[in-house]
Amino acid sequence: MTTPSGDAIIRVRDLTVGFGNNLILDHLDLDVKRGEILGFVGASGAGKSVLTRTIIGLMAKRSGTIEVFGVNMNEASEDERRAVERRWGVLFQHGALFSSLTVRQNIQFPVREFMDVSERLLDEIAIAKLAMVGLKPEVADRFPSELSGGMIKRVALARALALDPEIVFLDEPTSGLDPISAGDFDELVMTLQRTLGLTVFMVTHDLDSLKTACNRIAVLGDRKVLLVGTMDDMLASQHPWLRAYFHGKRARAVV
Repeated sequence: MTTPSGDAIIRVRDLTVGFGNNLILDHLDLDVKRGEILGFVGASGAGKSVLTRTIIGLMAKRSGTIEVFGVNMNEASEDERRAVERRWGVLFQHGALFSSLTVRQNIQFPVREFMDVSERLLDEIAIAKLAMVGLKPEVADRFPSELSGGMIKRVALARALALDPEIVFLDEPTSGLDPISAGDFDELVMTLQRTLGLTVFMVTHDLDSLKTACNRIAVLGDRKVLLVGTMDDMLASQHPWLRAYFHGKRARAVV
């Protein structure tokens, strides 16, 4: 499949999402460009994770269109949708590993869902993906309860990479990590993006991540995307929320 309309690999148009009388996203537009790391930021509760979950089909929308790889997900057949889903990976907030499965089994889970391969190949995939995220083979037989917070994030990323995706969705990947671990995770994401040619959609509150890892930043506010651009564009904006966020007391990392 090809991606029409320039270099946008994800196109969201006129998207409206709500729960009852509570409107979360209101006629939102957003493009994610092929090969970029796009940081998606906004106030707590603004709907950042809602947008991610709507794009990947875990939440219903009221109106609008979502295109991924040029496929209109509204109109896609079940087979077409599964073919698109096969080409993305997701790291959910807090990792969302299955607590009753080992690390090996967690990484193998999406492979079992989409592919019919031997147990030997499944084991090889799990070990290879652990290596990609900087973890040793012996981690494979541990359970999530035996892992540190940073290791959980890396295992969750390994699972997101299990099917060799072209797009990776990261939901607050550095939340709960100390500054050193968060910085190491940003470096890992940038390395993987360069070496694998990934497109990364990263929901984050982390100003360091926005400055260090992201090619562009999209800001969610008032149920829409307020601004998309570089960090310099963010710093130059006169919008009150952007000024408070990027020039506030905790903004030392970006100035």
